[in-house]
Parts: sequence; C-alpha cells; structure tokens
Amino acid sequence: MQLLSVTSGYGGSNLSIKGNLKVEENMIAQTQWEVKFIKSLAPPLMAAVVALSPICNTPIATGQTIDIQRGSTLFGQACIGCHVGGGNITQPGATLYEKDLQRNGVDTEEEIYRVTYYGKGRMPGFGKECMPRGQCTFGARLEAEDIKLLASFVKLQAEQGWPSIETQGD
Repeated sequence: MQLLSVTSGYGGSNLSIKGNLKVEENMIAQTQWEVKFIKSLAPPLMAAVVALSPICNTPIATGQTIDIQRGSTLFGQACIGCHVGGGNITQPGATLYEKDLQRNGVDTEEEIYRVTYYGKGRMPGFGKECMPRGQCTFGARLEAEDIKLLASFVKLQAEQGWPSIETQGD
C-alpha cells in the first residue's frame, strides 16, 4: 500500500516509508549478524558433536591396545588352564563373567587383583609375596605390576562379555 502511495505522489507517506526502510535495514543487519554468529558457532559445535559421538570414539586407545595384548599374554600363561574364555573348569559358579564376578563380590579391579595375588577358595594366588604357602601357586609367580595389568584385562573382558583377543607374541 505504501508503495502505491509513493508512486501516486501522496506526499504524507514519504516519512513513514523512510522509517520503515530504516526498520527493515536494522532487521536485515540483525539477521545478517545472527547468521554470522550461527555460522561462527557451527564448526566448534559440529566438532564437539563429532568428538562426543560414539561412532568416532574408538573403544580403546592405542596405548591400551598394548596393555590388552600384554594382559592377554599373561592370561594365557597363568589363567587359561582354568579360565578359558572367561569360564571356570574347576568351579562353574566362579567364572570371570561380569554377573558371576558381581555375585561373588569380585567385580572391581582391586578385588580381582587381591584374589589373583593371594588366591581364594580353590584358586591359588600368583603374587610374589603370596601367603600362606598352601594357598599359592606352585608354578611361576607374577610381579605386582603384571597382576595389576591382568586384573585390568579381566575386568575389561568381563565388561565386554569375553570377546576373543588375538595375541601378537610375547
């Protein structure tokens, strides 16, 4: 309507048209600023979404892969005779599956370490300072650091349902 009044020479509406143009220019400037602002936020927001996405996160870091391989090797040397695949051939209710570990109160790395070091029930201890002697393995003993690594490995495997891990040598 205002456009018609300008073309018809209706002089009273020139001020309101100029006022409307200023408002529209301010709105355009505001919209342009908002678009720039959104565009400036888009890259960091997308980076955060991608970084936190489960698709982009590897389940384990490269350093942990080495520990898992070492844990797998230790498990193969000391534990696999009774606990192949996380099971237990001598005592079926004491498997290394998460539900059995929880039921038996051995579901933390610290508890797994303690049982592995000192033994419990039919399981012998493997620690260098394991006592009493009758509760300890007659085979090779493990260093505390190796038992800690072994406990971490067992906990991780239990949480993942004991997937197969290929060893890459000793």
